[in-house]
Amino acid sequence: MNPAYDVFDDRCPTRMVLDRLADKWALLVLDRLQSGPVRFNHLRREIRGLSQKVLSQTLKRLERDGLVKRTVHPTVPIRVDYALTPLGRTLTETVAAFAHWAERNMDAVLAAQTAYDAASAG
Repeated sequence: MNPAYDVFDDRCPTRMVLDRLADKWALLVLDRLQSGPVRFNHLRREIRGLSQKVLSQTLKRLERDGLVKRTVHPTVPIRVDYALTPLGRTLTETVAAFAHWAERNMDAVLAAQTAYDAASAG
């Protein structure tokens, strides 16, 4: 841990990184890129509900943060791949655990919401 940064300080730049990583689209993109380089349209097809504009913005932010690398291949037509950088790879276990936790625990979350709503209504 770097003592120069404190995530509990509202002026700390780590907040920007946490904000990025807490974004559902960023998590899904990072999780999908774990298995290797992927083309833009492949990502768009696989992550349903993600618009082209939002995918483009998400990839640019992740690239700016050093988590994703964009590679342009000089073919006709031009092919562009996205892959995790070494820094991005340090997040693979964390991202997968977080993203897939929701799948494993959704029934419990839905039950808790139902119980909460019933108690609040009464």
